[in-house]
Parts: sequence; C-alpha cells; structure tokens
Amino acid sequence: MGRSSTHSHQLTETSNTMNTRKLSLTLVLLSTLFSASPLLASGEHPLSEGVVKKIVPATKKITIKHGPIENLDMPPMSMVFGVSELSLLDGVSEGDNVKFLAVDKNGKLFIEEIEKQQ
Repeated sequence: MGRSSTHSHQLTETSNTMNTRKLSLTLVLLSTLFSASPLLASGEHPLSEGVVKKIVPATKKITIKHGPIENLDMPPMSMVFGVSELSLLDGVSEGDNVKFLAVDKNGKLFIEEIEKQQ
C-alpha cells in the first residue's frame, strides 16, 4: 500500500468513527426525549390541582377552586368547567382535593381528566 492509500484508509476510518458517534448521540437524545414524555399526564400536559366547590350533574358542570393551570396559562382562581362525560365525576364530591386536566374547546373550558386525591 502506498502512502496515499494508507492516508485515505485512515480518513475513511475516522469518518466512520465520527458517523457512529453522531448516530449514538442522536439515539441517546431521542431515547431521552421519549422516555421523559410519560412523566406528563394525559399525553402532554401536567395535571392541575384544586378543590371541588360544586357539582351540578344535570348541566355537566363542576366548579373548582384551582391553582395555576399551566397548559391554559391561567392563574389560580375559582371557575366552572364543563365535563363531556358525566362518568368523569364518579367518585368525586364537593370538598374533594383533585388533580385534573382542563382543556379549551372552541372557547369553552372542559375537564378531560380528574382524579380524587387522598
């Protein structure tokens, strides 16, 4: 092998090593991204906390005095939310501490997930 051939072989090995490192780094970053996603409830949003003040099953409404609602960029307050499925309120009573996911559907706020806290 001549000097040029040896140099070319070394460059190819260096290039392959760099490509392997880039691929490894990419895989590590992707696995970190996907392993972190289950930490968020309901797919993509953290649950908010609050206290149930009133439940009106006939109108599918619940009033919650809540802390900040991050996914809606909302400060703490008391407000009325709709529920699309009345069954979401099974086991939840006035005075209960809850964690919940509120969403904006065409300008109206709905609870999509709610769980009573001990």
